[in-house]
Amino acid sequence: MPAMENGEGTSEMAMAEFTNIDTTADSIACSDIFHVVTDIMGFVLFMHQQIPSVLQDITHEFDDLRSEFEELEVELAKSEVNSKLARRKQATRKREVKMGIRRLEKLVNCISNLKTALQLMISQTPNVEKISLVLGPSPLRPLHVYELNFSQERAVSTDFGRTKVAETLSRKAIRMMISKGTGSDSSGGPTKLFLMVKAPSCFNLPLHFLPKREFRANRKTVPFRLRFRCRSQGPEMNAQLNDCHPTATDFIWFQCRHAIKGLALETTPLED
Repeated sequence: MPAMENGEGTSEMAMAEFTNIDTTADSIACSDIFHVVTDIMGFVLFMHQQIPSVLQDITHEFDDLRSEFEELEVELAKSEVNSKLARRKQATRKREVKMGIRRLEKLVNCISNLKTALQLMISQTPNVEKISLVLGPSPLRPLHVYELNFSQERAVSTDFGRTKVAETLSRKAIRMMISKGTGSDSSGGPTKLFLMVKAPSCFNLPLHFLPKREFRANRKTVPFRLRFRCRSQGPEMNAQLNDCHPTATDFIWFQCRHAIKGLALETTPLED
């Protein structure tokens, strides 16, 4: 029976099995990891009823609302508005649009900040050991944990464009999570999603990540563990890694400062 990390002893969490997600590609680049993590993050938020639609749709809706608000401001500023009735309708719509923007603004900004932090982290520390998405009131009181494990040897990316490898891995991972019932036991009400990374202790991005040396995963919550694997890896992939060369004991947990708080979703009462 395997022992828990950091001397925690054996537990149900230690026995949680990996679900392998494979690609025929020779390597998984840092940019692929970024897109896989953000895709799964959006899926987890949506399936656990923390956001009303997928992240891409929310972003588009937010951008459309801001554009409409600017157009309404221009129209209302014109002195030649047709009639009082038309002006009143435009003012009413402007208030509605402003409320919609306020409802989504904090969520969209936080997601954007988290993505920026994740990209910087992956760029600076390609040999991050694992990434956990923790859904719950706090990382110490998780409702659900999704642990993403990637090979320690990977290609360093300068271009974070989306690739076929990222598409394949995301699609396979999300299909697997659906088949395992992700979100089927969600309870009502908004909660938070925290990004935790296990990285070398020399990792340093204080504006985005806080070191949590004493962090211990909650034993009562068994994580859903995904392991992403490529066909083969070569030593040349580590040629561009930074000067931080940690041993196994040098890895500690870091918590991203940008936790995503779910929205209070409107629900329609069931008819008899």
